[in-house]
Amino acid sequence: MPADRSLPIGVFDSGVGGLTVVRALMERLPLENIVYFGDTARVPYGIKSVATIGHYTEQITDFLMARGVKMLIVACNTMAAVAGDVVRKKAGDVPVLDVIDAGAQAAVAGSTGRAIGVIGTPTTINSNAYARRMHALDPSVRVYSQACPLFVPLVEEGWLDHPVTRMTALEYLKPVLAEHVDSLVLGCTHYPLLKPLLMDVAGPGVRLVDSAITVAEQAAQTLVRLKLANAGEQHSSAQFCVTDIPLRFQTIGERFLGRSLGQIERIEW
Repeated sequence: MPADRSLPIGVFDSGVGGLTVVRALMERLPLENIVYFGDTARVPYGIKSVATIGHYTEQITDFLMARGVKMLIVACNTMAAVAGDVVRKKAGDVPVLDVIDAGAQAAVAGSTGRAIGVIGTPTTINSNAYARRMHALDPSVRVYSQACPLFVPLVEEGWLDHPVTRMTALEYLKPVLAEHVDSLVLGCTHYPLLKPLLMDVAGPGVRLVDSAITVAEQAAQTLVRLKLANAGEQHSSAQFCVTDIPLRFQTIGERFLGRSLGQIERIEW
C-alpha cells in the first residue's frame, strides 16, 4: 500500500463522461490530486467485444499504475460491467472503486419500497451488472432496467433541457415509472447532466442515484479508512490525459467538469 498521501487518485473512462466523476471528487475531496484518463481515440466502447474492452482496460490500468496512483476509480459503466476484475487483478494492493458498485450500494441502502429503476447504455443494461450487484446485496430488491441509447448524443450536443430530450426521457422512463420505482440509478456518467430534467420527468416520489456522487463518497471513506487521505500541504492538481483531442472535446469536457480543463496531455500508445 502506498504510504505517500499526496499521490493522485487515478480516474478513467472510455471518453469524456468520467469527468462527472472527477467533478464529484473535486467537490467532495478538494485536497486530493487527480489524474484522469479518457480513451477518446477508441470511444465508444459499448459496441466493442468483451475481449477488446478487457484489453483496452488493461492498457489504461497499466498506464495509471505507472503514474503512481494511490487509488483507481473505474468511471466507465461499460468497463466496470465487463472488465472490473481485470483492473483489480492489475492493481494489486491499490484500492479499486467503480461506479456500478457504488451506485448499486447507494440504491439498495436508500430504497424504501425495494423497487429500483436503472437507466444506462445498451451495453451496461445488457450486462445486467447493476441488477446482479443489487441482488447480491438484497435478494428481495426488484430491479427494472431500461437502455437509453439517445441520451449520450443529446448530452454531448448540449441539449440538456431541450423539448426533444424531454420527449425522449418521457418515452424511456415510461415503462420504469409504471413499476412504481422509488429510486432511479443514473447508470451512465453522461446522465448527471440531465438530472434536473430527469427529476422533473420522474417526479418527487423518485430518488435519483448519481453514481458519480456515490463513488466520490465511497472514495472519501476508503481514503480515511486506509489512512491515505491527503493532508493538503500544497494546492491540489488535476491532470487530464486523452488518446485523441477531437475538435469538440474541450467544450464538452468543460461542460462535464463544470470548470476549465486547463492543459490536456495527449497519450500515444
